[in-house]
Amino acid sequence: MTRGAGADVSTGRMLWRFAPMIYGPTALFGLGEGALLPLLPVIATSLGADVPQAALVASVIVVARLIGNLPAGWLVDRIGERHTMAIAGALALLGALGVIFAPNMAVLCIAVFGIGLCASAFGLARHAFMTTRVPLAYRARALSVLGGSFRAGMLTGPFVAAAFLALWPDERSVAWFFVGSMVALIVLVLVGRDPEEVLAAEGHGARPAAASAPKQGVFRTAWLHRGVLARLGITSATLSAMRQARVYLLPLWGVSLGLDAQTIALVVGITGALEFALFYSSGQIMDRWGRLWACLPSMVLMGGAFFGLAFTHDLDSAMAWFVAAAVVVGIGNGLSSGILMTLGADVAPASDPAPFLGSWRMLTDAGAAAAPLLIAGVSAAASLPVATGVIGVIGLVGALGFWRYVPRFVPHRR
Repeated sequence: MTRGAGADVSTGRMLWRFAPMIYGPTALFGLGEGALLPLLPVIATSLGADVPQAALVASVIVVARLIGNLPAGWLVDRIGERHTMAIAGALALLGALGVIFAPNMAVLCIAVFGIGLCASAFGLARHAFMTTRVPLAYRARALSVLGGSFRAGMLTGPFVAAAFLALWPDERSVAWFFVGSMVALIVLVLVGRDPEEVLAAEGHGARPAAASAPKQGVFRTAWLHRGVLARLGITSATLSAMRQARVYLLPLWGVSLGLDAQTIALVVGITGALEFALFYSSGQIMDRWGRLWACLPSMVLMGGAFFGLAFTHDLDSAMAWFVAAAVVVGIGNGLSSGILMTLGADVAPASDPAPFLGSWRMLTDAGAAAAPLLIAGVSAAASLPVATGVIGVIGLVGALGFWRYVPRFVPHRR
């Protein structure tokens, strides 16, 4: 679609078009994943795993997401977004059954790895789908709502898990909820009408055909676009690293201050609430004033908060500084909702975005995967405040990268 094709369609109506086929399935995937992930270490322990092994099971899904991006780009390029989303949902369903009936740790790890691969394929397919179908005027808002749909599912999932455990006191019962979520997801993806067809039927035009454009393949596409991937892609990986770092740093900081679990959960919960509350505002900012106005403040806020927090550990007011930093990080991350998907869509080849998005998402996922390793390594070699300061520096360096490369690769108001 062109920018003008959907210009006369209200924002609400435009976004509603994607609810049955994209937003609904995304929320379902996030809901099922959010319910299942916290219980994976518990399931591993029931199979005889010790604490390090149980932690390893939870990390398998992160590694699978990272590895799965390039194959997912190839698959979407070959069979299309809708079929890839449906296949990913079906295979994730089989992975959940593997979790339910796993007789040992090896089978559990294979099942969890499969779920991670499917999550990667589903995520890339919906990203490519939105890239090719959303008018430019609505792109950031549409992708921010996409990110918000997943966050809503992930936030609600643990509460659903708690309800299931209250009814059926077996941790594997939650995996059955994941199975049900995948069944509903598959139905929505296969039955939901393509929003492009709806708009075309209403006379708003359709996406220009790109069948004549030759397909370059995943690796060829990555090589042809190595400049933007090496600059804007790696810069975006620092934002992904900041997001993942907050998941580990905030609870660790609370523990280091001697806070109880309830207080830590409350502070982290406030952070999550702020992030969720701001997801649509991020899209509005990007569509109205440009992408830089979302990613630059986000990185400055998160990087500055972590860097400043590193100097407060031994102060009498350390608790107050911890809460303040958590609030600032929540606001910063909320302002960046959907930015990684939006930037990827902006710089992807319009005729065939999936192979490029495979490389783009691999870079951003690599940043997320590296953050916990960096925190653990620096904390072991020096201290937690030093690790927090390093993360803050990475955030500020990333802000400089966005300031330099977003105007270069993404024109004004794009």
